[in-house]
Amino acid sequence: QVSLVESGGGSVQAGASLILSCAASARTDGRWPMAWFRQAPGKDRELVAAISFSGRRSEVADSVKDRFTIFNDYAKNTIYLQMNSLKPEDTALYVCAARSEVAAGSDNYYRTASSYNNWGRGTQVTVSS
Repeated sequence: QVSLVESGGGSVQAGASLILSCAASARTDGRWPMAWFRQAPGKDRELVAAISFSGRRSEVADSVKDRFTIFNDYAKNTIYLQMNSLKPEDTALYVCAARSEVAAGSDNYYRTASSYNNWGRGTQVTVSS
């Protein structure tokens, strides 16, 4: 079981930047593939970005790849989502996820929500025009 705690959300004007953090912890030390998803009212949950446990491999959704960046701090077991030039359509609850089941030698990231078995509570991002 991996515990995930997100932070960094808030209410901002369009064009502003935010950086979200997700700190992971577990009873045994480890590193896991992780991701950011978001869900806006009335919309399906969507992948924003995913990163492998090492941080060497990652992917950002096409819809935000020119504005968002995902990266990690391996030592702190934390991933980040740098969000620039925010738009009202970025308004959503941003939720961090981790996959605790990883095959030996694998350094993949995962795109689907069903690939993850640990979820944070989320941090709200609200962008006003």
